[in-house]
Amino acid sequence: MSESPAVAIAKKWFDAFNQHDLEKLLELYDNNARHFSPKLKIRSPETNGLIIGKKALGAWWKDCFERLPTLKYIPKNFIADGSNVFMEYTRQVDGEADIKVGEVLEIKDGLIVASRVYHS
Repeated sequence: MSESPAVAIAKKWFDAFNQHDLEKLLELYDNNARHFSPKLKIRSPETNGLIIGKKALGAWWKDCFERLPTLKYIPKNFIADGSNVFMEYTRQVDGEADIKVGEVLEIKDGLIVASRVYHS
């Protein structure tokens, strides 16, 4: 059975993220993509956890990569349903406890248009 396009994008996402390659990561997103994360809500309360657009996404991840140079995500499972993919992974940072994470990517026309993060 062949891999779904949504899972293929998710795997590219992990590759770019774990390389801390902001350019490759942002290429996967629509210009007006929406991203929700509990970590974002804590770090930037004024956002209420939601940012919109590549510029905001780029600023968020640039800050993350600079603050957490050992940050990496270990993928565990992918579940795709049409244009959506649920990704289960472990967030690892040296000196911090691992965090189990679930994230949904919504994909349209080959680009991520929305993502939602859930922590354990």
